[in-house]
Amino acid sequence: MKARTLLLLILLGAIAAFAALNWSTFTAATTLSLGIAVIQAPLGLIMLAVLVFLTVLFLAYVVYLQTSVLLEARNHAKELKTNRELADQAEASRFTELRNFLEQGLKQRASLDTESRTIVLGRLDQLERDMRLSIEQSGNTLSAYIGELEDRLEKGAVGLTPLPPN
Repeated sequence: MKARTLLLLILLGAIAAFAALNWSTFTAATTLSLGIAVIQAPLGLIMLAVLVFLTVLFLAYVVYLQTSVLLEARNHAKELKTNRELADQAEASRFTELRNFLEQGLKQRASLDTESRTIVLGRLDQLERDMRLSIEQSGNTLSAYIGELEDRLEKGAVGLTPLPPN
């Protein structure tokens, strides 16, 4: 129990005990002036009734305040839940958008890789053909030189006379 509530209950208990101990005085008739008239009434009971009325009025006001606070908290909770759902949806859409962006980027990268590979393989094939052609031409040229040298050697051998032995 909160300290204020405990203090209020102790105060109300003390007033009730005071009224019970002095009940005969509370109910004794007294002359009271209302400003325009004079009446005979028990002053203690009137003051006690005013105190009870103010206490009931105060409790009604406290109940009203608590009810309005609870309703406002409930409305805030609803708004918070709605905003949380909106934030979750926005986050989910951002994740979906990011996934789509990454998938698109990966597809572009894969197509670029395939295109680059095709180009590189084409160039390698062309270089291989060029190299084979170059090797073949070098082989043919070399064979032609060797054949020419053989022809020269054969022609030179026919016109040469053997050297006398020493």
